Amino acid sequence: MGHSAAVWDTRMALETTKDWNGIEQIVLRNPLGASARVSLLGGQVTSWRNERGEELLFMSNKGILKSAKPMRGGIPICFPQFGNCNSLEQHGFARNKIWVVDDNAPPIPANDPQWKSFVDLLLKPSEDDLKFWPHSFEFRLRVSLGMDGNLTLISRVRNVNGKPFSFSFAYHSYFSVSDISEVRIEGLETMDYFDNLCKRERFTEQGDAITFESEIDRVYLSSPGCIAVLDHERKRTYVLRKEGLPDVVVWNPWEKKSKAMSDFGDDEYKQMLCVDGAAIEKPITLKPGEEWTGRLEIAVVPSSFCSEGL
Repeated sequence: MGHSAAVWDTRMALETTKDWNGIEQIVLRNPLGASARVSLLGGQVTSWRNERGEELLFMSNKGILKSAKPMRGGIPICFPQFGNCNSLEQHGFARNKIWVVDDNAPPIPANDPQWKSFVDLLLKPSEDDLKFWPHSFEFRLRVSLGMDGNLTLISRVRNVNGKPFSFSFAYHSYFSVSDISEVRIEGLETMDYFDNLCKRERFTEQGDAITFESEIDRVYLSSPGCIAVLDHERKRTYVLRKEGLPDVVVWNPWEKKSKAMSDFGDDEYKQMLCVDGAAIEKPITLKPGEEWTGRLEIAVVPSSFCSEGL
């Protein structure tokens, strides 16, 4: 049920709860009834619902484990690496760490004056982190929910080290879809991509849109700032607008790989699709004192939408 903005109590815009492991979660709400849930474990968005209460992000039913591990789904933060390419754990350590609420976050220049419910989180490296990745940083994450129900994530990574360092990054976004065979992506036509199923060989996208008939694991390079994920059956389109994130990861494990994952149901690949704003091909390099910002805004619109209209 929606709420009248005229009688909206701003204290309802942000609530702190705990999950089944006792880990704090921040719930964001807007006056119309949309909501988002952010776990302090990994700074991971674990739920995003529209004003009708419909869940927009995929969470695996098998990913809800009784241990302090990242859950399969939502929007995990992949930092300081995406994938598994060196001594660091898969997709980096940020998603496995407990973040803190940052009550004194430096201001972010506002792109629009619209009302937002938001939370600022902060991650700094522990002594153990520095043993494996010897670089001092401050990672600030703002998650906000707009009056229009749009979900925005803004990451700011600052080098507080005495020497430069490089990293890769992704918002590993799991979207809930009706049936993967009814979904297509627009906005990546003619883009080059690395195909991780072909030893990262480079290809050029030939189709007018990306559709799905089998496993896919690609990194599209130097992509445009706006991508659309169209779900025909639900007549719903996710619109991703990104800044500072030149690449886009597209992933669906399909049947065989799904059965091999312990935290993923055998048939759940039909109800999900990962489309990530990312910086992978050319790692971000920060000199001492420099800061990088990566911004992702996700909107949901009726599927009469066409990417050419953006």
